[in-house]
Amino acid sequence: MTTPAPFLHEASGCVRFWVNIGPDDVGATIRRETLHYHFNPHGAADDPLALYLSHADLIDEAVRRRVREGSREPVMLRDPDLHIPRAR
Repeated sequence: MTTPAPFLHEASGCVRFWVNIGPDDVGATIRRETLHYHFNPHGAADDPLALYLSHADLIDEAVRRRVREGSREPVMLRDPDLHIPRAR
């Protein structure tokens, strides 16, 4: 079975995507505002799907972390899920 392609769900303003975890594909979403805030805070206009695709490895790892911590499908990523510790 092929993992579905990520897409922007206009009505909710979320990118919907799937992450392969073991034998299963886990559905997840991330809001356009979260993508903007974390990956393009100074951009005037951005494409949520393009931002997701550019940072899919990091975002997918956040989904895997949430699943390891007990989250169930669909995983809804929020701002704290993408907290990236800054080097000092």
